[in-house]
Amino acid sequence: MLVLETPRLRLRTLETDDAPFYLALINDPSWIEHIGDKGIRTLEEARANIVAGPMQMQLRLGYSLYLVERRADDEPLGLCGLISRDTLPGTDIGYALRPAHWGHGYAFEAASAVLAHARDRLGLRRLYGITSPDNAASNAMLRKLGLQFVELTTLGLETRLTNVYCVDFLAGKNQVNGR
Repeated sequence: MLVLETPRLRLRTLETDDAPFYLALINDPSWIEHIGDKGIRTLEEARANIVAGPMQMQLRLGYSLYLVERRADDEPLGLCGLISRDTLPGTDIGYALRPAHWGHGYAFEAASAVLAHARDRLGLRRLYGITSPDNAASNAMLRKLGLQFVELTTLGLETRLTNVYCVDFLAGKNQVNGR
């Protein structure tokens, strides 16, 4: 299902047919380094993860991670969308592109559309963003999107540190005190 369009991109819900692309993306060394190893190694596991993750979240909440496709040729570039996590007090924006598509402004274009969707269509009050402290590009992107640094912390049972950012849409501010 088509969710958003930008001048160059289409963002749509993930389907089980996207499993080959999804499997390649989540096993890319850059994904594993900055997001983590999901331990998904087969197409069957990828399909099951799409169903249990993004597809279920879309049904339950009306949003999820979306497949980002280039409009010119329908090539899948990555994922961008909204995620509900038990480890955060609200919804967060997530994004990841295959390295071949870095440096073309696609991630910012997709994330800007998702941020506007969260604020204007879904009516979310706040939007969080998380990234590893050493992922300079992702930290810069969250700031460019208007999110402000909140804290450096560990989330849930993880041992690695994570930067947490937030934008508060209703306050007209880009800062949230005390999360």
